[in-house]
Amino acid sequence: MLSDIQISRQTQITPIADIAAQMGLHPNEFRCYGTTRAKVDLTALARVAKQPRGKMVLVTAITPTPFGEGKTVTSIGLTQALHQLGKRVCACLRQPSMGPVFGIKGGAAGGGNAQIVPMEELNLHLTGDIHAVSAAHNLAAAAIDARVHHEQRLGAEEFTRQSGLAALHIDPQHIVWNRVMDHNDRALRSIRIGLGNNGPERQSSFDITAASELMAVLALSQDLADMRRRLGQLLLAFDVNGVPITAEQLGVAGAMAAILREAIEPTLMQTINGAPCLIHTGPFANIAHGNSSVIADEIALGLNDIVVTEGGFGSDMGFEKFCNIKARASGIHPDCVVLVATLKALKSHAGVAASEIHYPNIDALAQGMSNLNWHIANVKKYGLPVVVAINRFPDDTESELQWLTEQALAAGADAVELSLAFAHGADGATDLAAAVVACLQQPANFTHLYSTELGLLNSLQQLATRGYGASAIELSAQAEQQLAQIVALGADHLPICMAKTQMSVSHDPRLKGAPTDFVLPIVGLKLNAGAGFVTAFAGNIMTMPGLGVKPGYLKLDIDENGDIQGF
Repeated sequence: MLSDIQISRQTQITPIADIAAQMGLHPNEFRCYGTTRAKVDLTALARVAKQPRGKMVLVTAITPTPFGEGKTVTSIGLTQALHQLGKRVCACLRQPSMGPVFGIKGGAAGGGNAQIVPMEELNLHLTGDIHAVSAAHNLAAAAIDARVHHEQRLGAEEFTRQSGLAALHIDPQHIVWNRVMDHNDRALRSIRIGLGNNGPERQSSFDITAASELMAVLALSQDLADMRRRLGQLLLAFDVNGVPITAEQLGVAGAMAAILREAIEPTLMQTINGAPCLIHTGPFANIAHGNSSVIADEIALGLNDIVVTEGGFGSDMGFEKFCNIKARASGIHPDCVVLVATLKALKSHAGVAASEIHYPNIDALAQGMSNLNWHIANVKKYGLPVVVAINRFPDDTESELQWLTEQALAAGADAVELSLAFAHGADGATDLAAAVVACLQQPANFTHLYSTELGLLNSLQQLATRGYGASAIELSAQAEQQLAQIVALGADHLPICMAKTQMSVSHDPRLKGAPTDFVLPIVGLKLNAGAGFVTAFAGNIMTMPGLGVKPGYLKLDIDENGDIQGF
């Protein structure tokens, strides 16, 4: 079989203006970036809002393992199959961060014969949205430090005389807005800034851009005006009396909005067989809310019968955050859920060694099945039908696949189908597509997992016990102080964005399968007033990844023609 990039390069790509017209966009509602990409203008929102809304299919997965579950491949393959069956369909996916691209993943455009093309454009820069988020975020960081510097250098009275601005009296030790960059760089997790009389000196850090609150703001905004309002509410620091300082008070929110003016527009691309795909925003699901944008969803749902989107990592992460954060912000909820699983992944959950993972082992499958059962039950908590997609690998045995199908149906799945999208593209996902179409005929009785009206502490307890299977939560002294501060600021009603490991339903990556009776530690709480949620940290969660011992960038280069090799 050809490599992913070879398959991408031999694809006959339809001019993106034709894809836009096929999707139902008017000529004045998009701008082409060459022949392969286009920005969709937000003027389309008002028109599509008047049209009947299509159905939303959310693709999620069991708890991730080192063997890969193929969630993005399944999302794209399903979109291709629905398109081939004559359905008006569009995928809504996140933009890959260059951190994982150069780190461990090596790309996030799908794979094999289920891809977004051209893959190198998707994986590198695209239309610059992530860089715009970095620039706007770091402008706010620079503005804070500059304001502190000048107020301290001149004194409050002289600062006001020279600038015409009221002194903010920012406490340098209570600045909560760090800097960001779109790379994995562990050396920046803890830094000292203001050295060399450029101070005041203080401890700070970098996060990866995907973890920026601006990424969430971009993803959850309804339109340009809503984005501008959210930017003004960003909590940047506290003054010497403990009063919060917002981006609006600092006067930087307008400039940030100007930087993000085009980044709020989704980018239109296509699958290998010419199905439209909207690429927009890139929040991770372990440290952020893990879903593409509300705006992309609204445009796609207004122009298509079916929209396929993907929640990051397992159903305890991106899917949960779609239902409890994004659905609250947008009013959009899934109508059907596709849950991806593999034989290898279930054996991994049973503790089978990598060297033995390819061999038939029904006993290990039976043990690892607890994880799939958990995720099926998790989807059902939200009142949604679920189709289990078994992503088939070449060495999977018929007997094990049949066993897994029967077990998944017995566990409550509404349908179970094999997916061979990687090898066969649309043809390999037609049975899955038919099952999804049938599932969409069922009523979805969607419900949130918890009520935010009962307060943040209750929401944390409900998410931990009902959402993860914990017996209780345990707040650190710091988290208790932060909770009291959030309540005092009137933000007790916001939903939770749990930052935890993706490698377990619990907070502990060593706990596989379906752990129970564990205490979920909450070591910190962070108010994201612009995004409209509170991040809860379940353990020592890194918001700046590091590069591994053999990172993905080692494979990347350009050839004599300037073409990128190694994705």
